Amino acid sequence: MVVARVQLFTDLRMAGHLPPGHPERPERIDAVVAGITDGAAEAGVGLERPAVVSAQAATLELIHPARYVELLDDAARQGGGWIDGDTYIGPDSMVAARLAAGATIQAAVAAARGEATVAFAAVRPPGHHARRERAAGFCLLNNVAIAAAALRAEGLAQRIAIVDWDVHHGDGTQAIFDADPDLCYASTHQMPLYPGTGDPSERGSGAAIGTKHNVGLPPGSGDQAFMDAWLGELLPAVEAFGPEAILVSAGYDAHRLDPLAGLEVTAAGYQSVAEALGRTARQLGVWGVALTLEGGYDLGALRESAAATVAGLLSGLGGSTGGNGA
Repeated sequence: MVVARVQLFTDLRMAGHLPPGHPERPERIDAVVAGITDGAAEAGVGLERPAVVSAQAATLELIHPARYVELLDDAARQGGGWIDGDTYIGPDSMVAARLAAGATIQAAVAAARGEATVAFAAVRPPGHHARRERAAGFCLLNNVAIAAAALRAEGLAQRIAIVDWDVHHGDGTQAIFDADPDLCYASTHQMPLYPGTGDPSERGSGAAIGTKHNVGLPPGSGDQAFMDAWLGELLPAVEAFGPEAILVSAGYDAHRLDPLAGLEVTAAGYQSVAEALGRTARQLGVWGVALTLEGGYDLGALRESAAATVAGLLSGLGGSTGGNGA
């Protein structure tokens, strides 16, 4: 058994992204940080909080063309505004976005190097709706996609699985990697719901057909359907793919208390799926799982769901407790 280590990557400067009157608000970070702390404490594992470093331009450009990032920077410098009806950029939003991408990269690297059993990037703005050259769905940069590309650039992993349990389909992530045979994308999401993608027929393109896996769930599905999708279909597909690294787009807006959706999942459902994911990772010889925050807009639900996720992953990965961290 390995000695469990939990690392948390976050930065107060991400609070500078301030969409007016928006559910994606700075208090979300505090709730998730509290939940990660609770989950580590419940498992008897110390929590480490390394300093976050902003993602550099060359790393962002592994996913987003320089001209796209420049357009976002120009918009921020000019005072920002609404990109679309949901997505906002303000004067400090790109500072936050670069920190969010950087934190997600650091979490992915820590897990891949075996420096953390669970590495959680508590970040905002979220990322999984951002495409290579399009901001959408509250997202400016695609944090998890950038982290996957960074793992490859550093030679830490080539075959990567992205697990996405946000209530909304990660259309940006899927589109970025649609033709990539070394990237497995697996998602549950409420259907019908924004962004309207994620049909089970969306399986990838070209050489990547069969590496993308989508299960749409109707409103009110609850824990059992959520768990059945992951344990019965999606995690077996991830295991069969044989990834060298596992990244999680950890959205918690499927929770029954969330104001933006109606999937009716509870913290117990997240814990069961996280534990099963930990077992899958262990069976694959992947001893660290990295997560990045996506959606989730009820603060209490965020805290309890993040705690349940950390506790579940640690249990599934089978790490023993140790005296690491503060």
